[in-house]
Amino acid sequence: MKVHLKLDHNMRLIATNALGQETPFDANPDIGGENSAPTPMQVFLQSMVACTMMDTISILRKRRKQIDELQVEVSSTRAESHPKVFTQVTMNFHLISPDAQLEDLNRALELSHQNYCSASAMFQRSGCKVVWTAVVEKG
Repeated sequence: MKVHLKLDHNMRLIATNALGQETPFDANPDIGGENSAPTPMQVFLQSMVACTMMDTISILRKRRKQIDELQVEVSSTRAESHPKVFTQVTMNFHLISPDAQLEDLNRALELSHQNYCSASAMFQRSGCKVVWTAVVEKG
């Protein structure tokens, strides 16, 4: 996997992958940024959750469960001193489905975090506690 980054202006960066798709990054104004894009740590957190969600969607669909809506609210805690690594991530999943049960969602999340999600594994192997809650609503 290869990517290229370039300075756009101030602290704003543009990352480009091998397909030419761009991801902007910026910083907070207190360090010269403009808040025009997510910070690298925000993207890192979003990426881990997106990886988990994609695994979960794939697992539920393989089990022939209908997904009407899937959302997750995420909160995180970082270390007080540098490097300010993530120390805990809490994800609250909410699935709307006519046929999925809470056990289906929890099993999909378990499989993602234990077997499939490389991003989650990176968080966990760094010492970050990754936890979730799940709610299934009939749709």
